Amino acid sequence: MESNRSSSTHIVIVGGGFAGVACAKVLAEDSRTRVTLVDQNGYHQFQPLLYQVATAELAGRDMAFDHTEVFRGQDAVTLVRSEVVAADADQRSVTLSDGGTITGDYLVLAAGAQPNFFHTPGAQEFAFPLYSLTDARRVRERVLQLFADASAKPELIDEGALNFVIVGGGPTGVEIAGALSELVYDVMPHRYPNLAVAGARIILVDLGRALLAPFSDESHTYAATQLQQRGVELRLGTAVTEVARDHVSLRDKTTIPTHLVIWGGGESASAIAGNAGIGQGRGGRIDVRPDLSVPGHPNVFAVGDVANIPHGDERALPQLGSVAQQSGAWAAKNIIGDIGGTGRESFHYRDKGIMAMIGRKAAVAEIGPHRHELHGRLAFASWLGVHAELLANAGAELRAFVAWAEEFYFRPHHRSAELLDPEQVELPRIHWGQSR
Repeated sequence: MESNRSSSTHIVIVGGGFAGVACAKVLAEDSRTRVTLVDQNGYHQFQPLLYQVATAELAGRDMAFDHTEVFRGQDAVTLVRSEVVAADADQRSVTLSDGGTITGDYLVLAAGAQPNFFHTPGAQEFAFPLYSLTDARRVRERVLQLFADASAKPELIDEGALNFVIVGGGPTGVEIAGALSELVYDVMPHRYPNLAVAGARIILVDLGRALLAPFSDESHTYAATQLQQRGVELRLGTAVTEVARDHVSLRDKTTIPTHLVIWGGGESASAIAGNAGIGQGRGGRIDVRPDLSVPGHPNVFAVGDVANIPHGDERALPQLGSVAQQSGAWAAKNIIGDIGGTGRESFHYRDKGIMAMIGRKAAVAEIGPHRHELHGRLAFASWLGVHAELLANAGAELRAFVAWAEEFYFRPHHRSAELLDPEQVELPRIHWGQSR
């Protein structure tokens, strides 16, 4: 039976991604709580598939789930669409961009991450990150824009119109490289049959000597081989030293003309981590206790990508969707434990492994705490299963994902005309030097 929510414990959650949604959904089931979820977008974006929006595999609407639908029928959750610009851990309050404030009995920081450009000159201004749905749409529109310009004036290929540089050899870089290769070499020739896409280049740059560093040596080799077979050039063991409007410079003294640099070179905690009066740890993230609370602030929790969550001998768990979702739900259970007097428990992560999609029928997965290694079709099936579970647990609609999976595996190189049509996305103008 529904109790009087107005007198119940009020929890303010900042961020509506995996961690924030999981936390709110668990809390909403307890009649003694009421939740205010603050998110600047008003929807949950399925970040693991952003690269497929960027390469026209999926429409953005298929990977963005409106919070009003996610929480339909859950009256305990109040949704506020606004940017949080600061938080006060002592008061358990947040300040919104319009100057308003919201205070709770508990505060849960689940605001996610932002790109880390590592002070690389020009990167923040000219590189295209891939950490939000807006980012993915901007990458997609830039790719379409470049092909349209090169088709109208093929000599622009010599100015780097079809040179695509990807920074970062982790899962984001590897996945976008594989997907972009298919778009460039398999899909676009059908759209622009008179354009010599053989002149296109996809270059992945990483300071490390191996792709997918957390994976095994065998997975490193598998990923490199698969990408190279797909026409991706690997520049490993060097770094980007400058991103400019029309080129990138590398530490090995080479310069690559390009008008699209996709940044997958690392992430740091969202800005709220530095605006909450709490000390920041590695990656700008908030260090938390085993129960996910912030030291010195027992009624403040940090979960997901904004937090450094301790795990055995490791300094922190990786920034993964499954970590975010599980930590968000765990923080909610600890809050409920406080309310009911049963106490808190230290977070225990159920390790589902690490995985990356490289292309059609090419994936790598290392499953479970003992890292059972899978490649190819079995890895793809594991990847699908983990991501389907993440979607279902977030209360998201699965039909678009299932339809995409069938298209992806059984109908290679298919793209609808709608996905390849430009949207109204604001992009910086391309300057073509003397060729215009």
